[in-house]
Amino acid sequence: MRKNILVFNHSGIVGILLLLVLTSSFNHIHAQDRWKELEKRPKTLGIEKGYTSLETNDFILKLVNASQTVASLGHKGNPDFDYTPGDRIEVRDKDSCYHLGDINLRLRTGNNQAWKDYSTATKRQKITSLNVSGALAAADLSNSLPFDIPLKVIRSWEMHQGDLVLKFDLRNESNEDVEIGSLGIPLIFNNILTGKSLDETHAENVFYDPYIGQEGGYLQAVRLNGKGPVLLVLPYGKTGFEAYNPLNDDPTPRGIAFEGFHEWMVHSKAHAENEWRDAEQWNIPSSAIIKPGSSKTYGIRLTLAKDVRSIEETLAVKSRPVVVGTPGYVLPKDVKAKLFLKYPETIKNITVFPENSISLHHEGVTKNGWQKYEVKGNIWGRVRVTITYADNLVQTINYKVVKEESQVIEDFGNFLLTEQWYENAADPFNRDQSVISYDYEAKAKVLQDSRVWIAGLSDEGGAGSWLAAMMKQLVQPDRQELEKLERFYNQTLWGGIQYSEGDLKYGVRRSLYYYEPDSVENWTYDESINYGTWAAWSKEHSEKTERSFNYPHVTAAHWVMYHLSKYYQGFIKEHRPKWYLENAAMTAITMVEQAPYYAQFGQMEGSIFLTVLMDLKREGMTDLADNLEKTMKKRVDLWKSLNYPFGSEMAWDSTGQEEVYTWTKYFGYDDKASVTLNAILSYMPTMPHWGYNGSARRYWDFLYGGKFQQVERQLHHYGSGINSIPVLSEYREHSDDLYLLRVGYGGVMGTISNITEDGFAPAAFHSYPSLLKIDPYSGDYGPGFFGYSVNTASYLYYHDEFDWLGFGGNVDVQEGVVTLNLTTAAKSKVFIAPANLWLTLEAGKFESVSYDTYSGEVMITLEPKNQYTPKAFLRIKQPSNAEGNPQYQLAKSVKKLSGALVIPLKRKKMLMKLIK
Repeated sequence: MRKNILVFNHSGIVGILLLLVLTSSFNHIHAQDRWKELEKRPKTLGIEKGYTSLETNDFILKLVNASQTVASLGHKGNPDFDYTPGDRIEVRDKDSCYHLGDINLRLRTGNNQAWKDYSTATKRQKITSLNVSGALAAADLSNSLPFDIPLKVIRSWEMHQGDLVLKFDLRNESNEDVEIGSLGIPLIFNNILTGKSLDETHAENVFYDPYIGQEGGYLQAVRLNGKGPVLLVLPYGKTGFEAYNPLNDDPTPRGIAFEGFHEWMVHSKAHAENEWRDAEQWNIPSSAIIKPGSSKTYGIRLTLAKDVRSIEETLAVKSRPVVVGTPGYVLPKDVKAKLFLKYPETIKNITVFPENSISLHHEGVTKNGWQKYEVKGNIWGRVRVTITYADNLVQTINYKVVKEESQVIEDFGNFLLTEQWYENAADPFNRDQSVISYDYEAKAKVLQDSRVWIAGLSDEGGAGSWLAAMMKQLVQPDRQELEKLERFYNQTLWGGIQYSEGDLKYGVRRSLYYYEPDSVENWTYDESINYGTWAAWSKEHSEKTERSFNYPHVTAAHWVMYHLSKYYQGFIKEHRPKWYLENAAMTAITMVEQAPYYAQFGQMEGSIFLTVLMDLKREGMTDLADNLEKTMKKRVDLWKSLNYPFGSEMAWDSTGQEEVYTWTKYFGYDDKASVTLNAILSYMPTMPHWGYNGSARRYWDFLYGGKFQQVERQLHHYGSGINSIPVLSEYREHSDDLYLLRVGYGGVMGTISNITEDGFAPAAFHSYPSLLKIDPYSGDYGPGFFGYSVNTASYLYYHDEFDWLGFGGNVDVQEGVVTLNLTTAAKSKVFIAPANLWLTLEAGKFESVSYDTYSGEVMITLEPKNQYTPKAFLRIKQPSNAEGNPQYQLAKSVKKLSGALVIPLKRKKMLMKLIK
């Protein structure tokens, strides 16, 4: 969702910051005003006392003399680049502004049951420098901590095995036991994008994501351009990564240009008992006792990986535990997943919580020492696997078990077309016959909201549910659901959400719902809702068509109707296929005509426009195809001229990259496609945690599509689904690149990971440790499901170390023949990596595919026909096959339709051979 902020950062081509207005959650205070307020506060960090510069093997470290906190942290390969927000230090030199080197503690002593907070950032005073043997710098932090703290805290900057270490020694100088209920190390890196152009942010800023895996955990800080080196934060000693806590008491202004800072929490019991008491944490909250006269040491190691693909290699070099889970950490119950573990020490114990929620079966050791397990999901929900090694290092892995994929999608469709189906002929906003937004907490449809688009069936937060319902039919068409969706299409979408006649024909409205109490009859606006905000659009405002971001949703709906009427029998009866396809094409063209300003940016789901173009060409609709292609080429030529061609109305965004990649590849601008892919990989990590694995970064859309409105890292927001499109497309052109496959497939499965047992799909999952649950609003989920529906596929991959792997299917190997039995809901696409073979069905389903490793022959098994699918339509592609090499083809000659092989299905499953 992109609203109320007009920030165009195209290096001067189109660039002006007009206004930053946040919702009532931020009291309507302009961000720039809050920066000015921060600047006026008293300076306490002591930067006027100067700095000390230090060099290590990798880093150039600059410390503030008065505090010994970090002023800048560069690496020797690029001395001008700073991983920390050193460019803001003269504004952030205030009390409560955290810096790398600070520590937060929550303590209690003796029999006292009350916790008390202590922080080196709250009230700055000059620290006392110490001479500590072997340390680059050290200090007694007593002056920056309240006088009654029962611990003496000594901080030192040291070297350990070539890495820079930030270490804290805590000594109990009281006469009573001291319990450390919470201990946090603020991780302050430069993710402040405020006031910067896209060129500047990609050159100067990082995003960072946590693997909250106890002593096996780490944090990765990656530059926005995706280039290395990547900063890795690792545990030092027994400094487990137990929780990841937002530092919302830091006064640095948060918003769409700054997500906020977090701290690495080693202990979190005190928080779990208080602020987080209603949330189930990723790890068991712990505390530690320090006896009188005793001490404990905690710390983090800073090191560099060459690039994002080298993170796991670097972990291994640093003797850290490395985990590879395939196909990922979202685990449908019928999938036999693989888990590979590598660490110098043997495994002493593995436990699972909840008990028996998954099964792990040890399958031996690979040639280079990876422990191999088969993983099977048993009980729906979140799962924590705890591994204890022989040296007592503890590591956790977080899985999410879901139903069989086909059942997840079936339940999802049922929920959309029953619980979210809205019928009200008297509705004054013409929303009758629609799939409308839903509040899962209230178990009610959202018919009113101050953000009118949510109740108005448009923009991502309002169109999300009906878009998802339409796209579900592409995966798993259902006649009863389609009867309702045809009514929605003919009555509510065509002629309602989208103008069907007149000067605005094909234009898409901002919203059907609006706030105008004096002109709406037979409707009572809820007085408990604050309609006094910018988001309560008037009728005139709601009828405007200049928001380009609404057009891909409608285009996708037209295209699904085309697809179903073209390749299935008896599903769609109202119009012929070309009628729907023409509507799809004209919607795309009209986007540029009626919404030219926003259309200059990449659109979420914008890859649908290329899909439409390909079908126009297959149908022989040449004039319309030429018009659409020329229209898109003008946009893409602008992108070609930009260093980072995927801006939006926001300062930075993660939802235009999908379309930018798609079109730049199509028009041969491979350099821009590569830049775009690298940017995606910077904010879409792979790590052993279902919430973060393949989760494309977004942190402000709870403001615009959620019920709990706050700025926070969203787990599997719709960006996961749409960003997986370019990642997996690139993978199919580089079929040996397992990293791309893992990232892309993580995004695909992340899209359905938050669907509830009864089928409700939320906007995203809240990462804040005080919540750790789905948002109750359906919100803008739909664009993510678009990504799932067009991208769900099965992959057969061979790895020299891990052997045969299946993504979206279970592998069986018999005498040199490898069979992949598909487990996806659609079962319509499969990629056989060793053969570089991409098989897709426009209609029909694969049951399995087999690959003969000796002859290269491929056998496909098709499921039987049904009432609506008498024929299968097969397309065969080899994405990276060199020209002149033998091509796969069906051994049996069949007819073609629009370039697809037409295969009459039988009442029983069919076996067909592909040969070169």
